[in-house]
Amino acid sequence: MSIRPPFTLASATQKVKAAQALWNTRNPHAVTLAYTEDSLWRNRDCFLRGHDQIKHFLTGKWEKESGYRLRKELFCFSANRIAVQFWYEWHDQHAQWFRSYGLEDWTFADDGRMKKRQMSCNDVKITNDERWFKDGVDVDSVEISEDHW
Repeated sequence: MSIRPPFTLASATQKVKAAQALWNTRNPHAVTLAYTEDSLWRNRDCFLRGHDQIKHFLTGKWEKESGYRLRKELFCFSANRIAVQFWYEWHDQHAQWFRSYGLEDWTFADDGRMKKRQMSCNDVKITNDERWFKDGVDVDSVEISEDHW
């Protein structure tokens, strides 16, 4: 069953964790279905509209970002909008690890699919020893200090 607006604290938190689980599949087709057909995105410096552009973008993203592991946390919400803070880790083709820190602003259609997504993010080089989301670790169990919130 789809989680639809208007959101409560419980349903907004559920929506965030459902998005986290979906994005961690790294399946562009499945992720795209969570958005309206004409969904409008700004992802860093990239502006996208609609399923075809989103799917193409996600395919390229996960080809570049190997080992992708994501955590999202609710920042705030209103009736049909949710803001999220997130962290994800990935490595490039040279085995250099990164942690990406960011914020997203989501607006939802009445059916619960996202109709607008704006994302801002920064990438920080990290060593393998600095990784939080290593294989086998539940991303929600990682204690993230105030320095990183």
